[in-house]
Amino acid sequence: MNITPIAKSRAIFVLSLFLSLTFCSFVRAQNVSFADIQKLPKPPADHRLAYGSDPLQFGELRLPKTKGKHPVVIVVHGGCWFAEYDLHHLAAFSDALTRLGVATWTIEYRRIGNVGGAWPGTFQDVANGADYLREVAKKHPLDLKRVVVIGHSAGGQLALWLAARKNLPKTSVLYSANPLPLTGVVSLAGISDLRNYRPNCDDSVNKLLGGSPEQFPERYQQTSPIELLPLKVPVMLLHGGEDRIVPIKQSQDFAAAADKKGDKAILSVPVSAGHFDLISPQAKDWDMVETLVRAVLNLKK
Repeated sequence: MNITPIAKSRAIFVLSLFLSLTFCSFVRAQNVSFADIQKLPKPPADHRLAYGSDPLQFGELRLPKTKGKHPVVIVVHGGCWFAEYDLHHLAAFSDALTRLGVATWTIEYRRIGNVGGAWPGTFQDVANGADYLREVAKKHPLDLKRVVVIGHSAGGQLALWLAARKNLPKTSVLYSANPLPLTGVVSLAGISDLRNYRPNCDDSVNKLLGGSPEQFPERYQQTSPIELLPLKVPVMLLHGGEDRIVPIKQSQDFAAAADKKGDKAILSVPVSAGHFDLISPQAKDWDMVETLVRAVLNLKK
């Protein structure tokens, strides 16, 4: 991948900043739980917009108070792709990102347990939700030349997949002829290798794709981010050292595989952070999330 001198300098600066942030504290703290996330304030979005006809095919748009065209962060929630976990638990997260001066577009989608969810509907929904930003930008001041996708856990898998779907074969049911171009991707404790994540989280990968890799090898090849490299956009990976839900090896292996394919994926590890610390604006490592978003969008403080 060709990288401009400016991009190289920025990457070096970001890497050194990450290293200083990553290893600055070795004191183990009480990790944030999902119950803690549910207790966070849920500021309402400015707009709820449908990108399809199903009740779950919508996104929440939050706009900063500043004027002019805003860079955009597409937010994809996690929850092991299960229907019981929806976008509402990321309301505080999306609101905090919006306060950085970016518009946030938080996508809801059909999941395991929803009619039309799992393969292929979950992926088609997320793709259609991202591409719908072109329609949103016709009525709202969005800068579609600066769009980043960020996702947590299973949402991290979907975020990486959005950046990778341009590599899908034209014969795939998930293929899009003109996917929305992305400036970069941020994965927070993302599941990057679907084959090797099984059977974690109540065997959710098999339920998502309808079976094992032996039964449906093409489904794994078309949805597992590590099998769709290179992404050819900047990739920022943040993974807590105390994560007990998604093994840190998922991000380590993805970063190594990306490097072999010519991508530059920067992995940062807050050593005392757990799985949910990364999506709590009140957690001590939140500044690392802000740093990632600022770096990939080249935002000034």
